[in-house]
Amino acid sequence: MSAPRRTDPDQPVESPEPLQWNDDDVVLLAEDGSALGVDSKSAIHHAETPLHLAFSCYIFDADDRLLVTQRALGKPSFPGVVTNSCCGHPLPGEPLERAVRRRALGELGLSVDSLWLVLPEFRYRAVSATGMVENEICPVYAARTADEELALDPTEVERAEWVPWVEFAESVADGSRVVSTWCTEQVPRLLTLGPRPADWPAADPALLPPAARL
Repeated sequence: MSAPRRTDPDQPVESPEPLQWNDDDVVLLAEDGSALGVDSKSAIHHAETPLHLAFSCYIFDADDRLLVTQRALGKPSFPGVVTNSCCGHPLPGEPLERAVRRRALGELGLSVDSLWLVLPEFRYRAVSATGMVENEICPVYAARTADEELALDPTEVERAEWVPWVEFAESVADGSRVVSTWCTEQVPRLLTLGPRPADWPAADPALLPPAARL
């Protein structure tokens, strides 16, 4: 994947035909991570996006290569941004692990063989070049797959490639690979777990925000 290089990782890439929101409901959160209610994606994402529940996943193959993706150029939020394997929002009442598996299959065409929680308390806020804000408590998962053939959903993913984890992490750390704000913040924390993703310990699910303890 020859992804665009930009000074601002959240700078949009021009798209002649912007896509519409996949307007599922998302779970709104209080500061302590408890559920406040639900609302649609399109209603909550703006310059003052309220805190809500999400997830982020790093999918690896048997050789510790990470699936790196570029968001579709027409996505309403952070179009064209290079990032980790997949991100998304659980549906109300949907366990996070089920949401990750659903997203990996629907966006990437991948069946996940093993899935484990690694950063249960990750939270970030990011502002796109258009002024749209992401404001999420976003637990991070690692996953393994035996699949390497992808079936990308073009409304979600522009392109993808398998990159050795060490190469990816080093290039994010030294700034030679520009990725999303959330991925930039996650990678250093993942590196504290150990050099090999297969050896990363599973985190305690009791550390998830209350709204995600289903």
